[in-house]
Amino acid sequence: MAKVTIWHNPRCSKSRNSMALLEEKGVEAEVVKYLDTPPTKEELKALLKMLGMNARELMRTKEAIYKELGLKEVEDEEKLIEAMVEHPKLIERPIVIKDGKAVIGRPLENVEALLQQ
Repeated sequence: MAKVTIWHNPRCSKSRNSMALLEEKGVEAEVVKYLDTPPTKEELKALLKMLGMNARELMRTKEAIYKELGLKEVEDEEKLIEAMVEHPKLIERPIVIKDGKAVIGRPLENVEALLQQ
C-alpha cells in the first residue's frame, strides 16, 4: 500500500477514531502530531491543494482563538494560512493523506474511501 500520513490530535475523538480505522485496516501510517510540530506555510498550501479547499474551509471556526483573532473578517488567504501556522489548533482534524490526495476524517467514511483508492 502507498504511504499514508495522518495529521493527528490524540485528544480528539474523531482523530482517535481515524487512527483506530487505520490500525484495523493494517495501515502503518506516519503520524504527525501537528499541534506539537506545526506545519509550515508551504506544507499547509500543499495540503490545501490536495484537499481541494481554501484556507477557511480547513479552519475550525468555532475555536475561541478564531474569534479572538477576528478571523471571520479576514479575506486574505495568506493571512488565514499564517494564522493556522501560528495557531495549529485552528486546523480541522484529522487529516489523512495518501497518494497526493487528502481528506478530513469527518465523517470516518472519508478515510475509508481514500484508503480504497
